[in-house]
Order: sequence, then C-alpha cells, then structure tokens
Amino acid sequence: MKQKTVATAVFAAERQPSACPLPVAVAAVSAGFPSPADDYLEGTLDLNQYLIRHPAATFFVRVAGDSMIEAGIHDGDLLLVDRSLEAADGKVVIAVINGELLVKRVRRAGNRLLLLPENPAYEAIEVRQEMDFELWGVVTHVIHAL
Repeated sequence: MKQKTVATAVFAAERQPSACPLPVAVAAVSAGFPSPADDYLEGTLDLNQYLIRHPAATFFVRVAGDSMIEAGIHDGDLLLVDRSLEAADGKVVIAVINGELLVKRVRRAGNRLLLLPENPAYEAIEVRQEMDFELWGVVTHVIHAL
C-alpha cells in the first residue's frame, strides 16, 4: 500500500483572531466572459472572521502526500480544522490512528467506520477496535497556492 496522506505539522489558531482587513470588490469576478470592471470597493474582509468560526476549537495542519488529491487537498496545503464540528458521514476529517495523523473522508457503512482516500491509488482504512483511534476534527477549508 502506498504512503497515506498525513498531517506533518499542527498549528493553533489564535483564540482572539487579530484583525487583518483586506479590500473586497463589490462585483463578483467572472470566471467566464469578462464583464466591465467596477472602480470601487465594497469594504474590507477579515479572513480570520471569514474562515474561523470557532477560534478556541480551530487549528491548522500541513498536509504531506497525495491521497486526497481528488478532494482538492494537495501535498503541502494548509487545512483549517474545527474540533467543535461533528464528523458526520461524508466529511473530510483529521484522524489519529496508532499515533499517525491522517486526513481522510469519513464513511459510515452499517457498523463499520471507514476512512476513505480521494485517490484511486490508495485503499480505504477500516477503523477496528484494536486500533488506537481518535477523530481530531473536521476540515473546513483548504489553503493552497495556485
């Protein structure tokens, strides 16, 4: 089996996010046919307020590997993880199995709990009782360079 996608570094989010207001354009940006540009800004947007809903329960992890590439999670990306959210079926989560941090999609199948990759080159992991297992949180955002 190929190497799993793992979290290589964990960073805490600030409990009280610092203000980081950035300008926001009033008009949406067209991804198709270009529209005339507007010459004014709507105001500012603080990415801390936009991305972090529960600062005390939020942390960042850096990704290593490509098992979640089809979910838009690339090697080297930063993930925002919220520990206060429920790890419901279909959510992308950070899990710990036998001391190793993993990023996978949760799938409940009857009594079984599966951690699914988003790359056909990798196999699903079935969580079994003999494993040291913990769900750390739900991935809410992915940050990567284009």
